[in-house]
Amino acid sequence: MNMVTILLSVVANYDWELQQYDVKNALLYGDLEEKIYMEIPPDFGGELRGKRVCKLKKALYELKQSPGVWFGRFSKAMTIMGYNQSQGDHTLFINHSKLGGVTTLLVYVDDIIVIRNDLEEREALRCQLANEFEIKDLGKLKYFLGIEVAYSKRAIFISQHK
Repeated sequence: MNMVTILLSVVANYDWELQQYDVKNALLYGDLEEKIYMEIPPDFGGELRGKRVCKLKKALYELKQSPGVWFGRFSKAMTIMGYNQSQGDHTLFINHSKLGGVTTLLVYVDDIIVIRNDLEEREALRCQLANEFEIKDLGKLKYFLGIEVAYSKRAIFISQHK
């Protein structure tokens, strides 16, 4: 939560761009490295139910490993895109462009906050993310982790009114 407040402060003080993405079905992107088996679902197995099991190749939502393998896949993709993962907050990714611009991502499960002062990087990042994952551009940040974000010409207001 501290990092969210810091990023909002940077946006307010330097008039940087702030937006939010949502990764659709994020946890399903994780590739499992360990062997995990599950029973055949009741409406699927017919006569094989109880006699066979399914070996999972991809993570499922109820699987306790899912958040970790999803985040591992996301981190790898961000590194390939040229972003550095913060050592202080592993959910923070930073990219410095050759022209001196900065783009920062903060990810929480399937929600991503992006701040930047490099407008050229905006479309490049959106395209790169869309090539790797199915994303939805939610526009300017309005709600994140229980915090409502409102804007005026001179300030950003946050509340937990909801």
